[in-house]
Amino acid sequence: MSTAATTPEPREQARPEGATRIVIVGGVAGGMSCAARARRLDESAEIVVLERGAHVSFANCGLPYHVGDEIHDADRLLVQTPQSLRAALDLDVRTGHEVTAVDVERQSVRVQTSEGAFDLGYDALVLAPGARATRPPIEGLDSPRVRTLRTVEDAVALRGLVDDGARRAVVLGAGFIGLEAAEALAHRGVDVTIVELAAHVLPPLEHELAHLVTQELRSLGVTVRAGVSATAIEPGDDQDVVVLADGTRIDADLVVLSVGVRPNTEVFEASGIECERGAIVVDEHGRTSADKVWAVGDAVVSTDAVTGLRRPVPLAGPANRAGRLVADDILRPGTARAIPTPLGTAIVRVGALTAATTGANRAALALAGRAFRTLHLHPLQHAGYFPGASQMHLVVHVDADSGLVLGAQGVGHDGVDKRIDVLATAIRSHLHIGDLIDLDLAYSPPYGQAKDAVNLAGMVGSNVMDGTLRLWYAEDLDQVRQEALLLDTRTAQEYATGHLPGSLHIPHTELRGRLDEVREAAQGRPVRVLCASGVRSAIAHRVLTQAGFDSASLSGGMLTLRAALGDRAGHALVTPELVPA
Repeated sequence: MSTAATTPEPREQARPEGATRIVIVGGVAGGMSCAARARRLDESAEIVVLERGAHVSFANCGLPYHVGDEIHDADRLLVQTPQSLRAALDLDVRTGHEVTAVDVERQSVRVQTSEGAFDLGYDALVLAPGARATRPPIEGLDSPRVRTLRTVEDAVALRGLVDDGARRAVVLGAGFIGLEAAEALAHRGVDVTIVELAAHVLPPLEHELAHLVTQELRSLGVTVRAGVSATAIEPGDDQDVVVLADGTRIDADLVVLSVGVRPNTEVFEASGIECERGAIVVDEHGRTSADKVWAVGDAVVSTDAVTGLRRPVPLAGPANRAGRLVADDILRPGTARAIPTPLGTAIVRVGALTAATTGANRAALALAGRAFRTLHLHPLQHAGYFPGASQMHLVVHVDADSGLVLGAQGVGHDGVDKRIDVLATAIRSHLHIGDLIDLDLAYSPPYGQAKDAVNLAGMVGSNVMDGTLRLWYAEDLDQVRQEALLLDTRTAQEYATGHLPGSLHIPHTELRGRLDEVREAAQGRPVRVLCASGVRSAIAHRVLTQAGFDSASLSGGMLTLRAALGDRAGHALVTPELVPA
């Protein structure tokens, strides 16, 4: 793999007369986006990019796919080099240059290189230092078999360990990068165990969707240990041993550390630039507390667009867009648009599944004190009569009073990315759930349905908001079983594959003629209806409501219930002899 050598600057260069010097600390998404935009706006500006690493512009989102050999050549991860950036945009890009201090009064930075240190003045300073892997207090993390996956060098090293015969891996952390690393290693034939302190993999994902991801990981041969932490790594001559809090000991030829990131901001905080829990505080244009200093990317505090909660959002898309807008504010301050608050839209592939999320999840909404309602849907990604139709599993959160769309998540084999992107656009546009009915989305049997999944979410949500549909939820199961009659409206064959004990079974097509049975079984209690996905039980709910029953339909039906129960589903459901077709 090629690396570009650069000559360090022994002292500050003289500035071209009348030119604005923009110094950018850190490259990759935010920094290089800012540098490129600044050049397009001002051909005369002197633009210096200081990057402490070996690469200033690389595809960090592609790193796991090099480990997994889907991207064979590591050089393909190098988007630009200092030479190509000089040729195309006349940027002065200096790798191997680390900023060790900022003097905000003198408007200069202290730069350390392998050949010494020097001071560099600026007219505008942009901080894009990124973040580094969090190192939890686990004894043995200094073992040479412990690796992170943040840089090209990390990916090359991990791949090298596998090429050299590593066959057992432990991935600490089941976030997006952890899952990508686990998938990549499993793809290479490595025996992988993934360890996650939270109750389920992909903690931002709702638990009923995360269970589907867990099942897919297991189908890849990955062992999932959730709800438990690693307490120690015991180095050995031939292998390490990862010790878990429950006493489990796991042999490992390599360990991937992916338990989160923290901003690289110590230098800037020490220089007097305001930080909040280690992240740089900025205004709507990326300006910091210091004059003529801006900041973007993983190291910056962002305000969540839905909940107002403040936290860093370590995603490439928001960093790229913020870098561009910071350049606008430096060179066109009168017309620069504000940096939009992020939705945190993210997506990951796990085996044959795609999992994606946008906006707020239950935990964030609860933390923000936001009252909300949740919709569960299981639509097909395209027309059911067209070959290859498969089910998507969608969760949509809406404001309890207004119906404003607050968040959405999806898991499925195909079509999830399209729907989450549309729903992200809906959230950004402040659409209400009923507005989704009217979205004019592309339809042809290979691509979608006449009632697209997004339109369907609007229809279900509108029914919930106006009282046509009343929902009950899987998490209420224990209370419902104590207080209500459970009515299962699936077919006899479906009922036999597993049902809730004590439930009354009446297929929805027979319900109108058997209301007396429901009345006798209910004995004045509420009736809580369920089917496979929530469609037939919604029909049954309307029949029951208009017949005078206190009725509600299970959101997402048995599909959601099974996923919510997770590994407990086999014990919670009764499965008698299959009924003949």
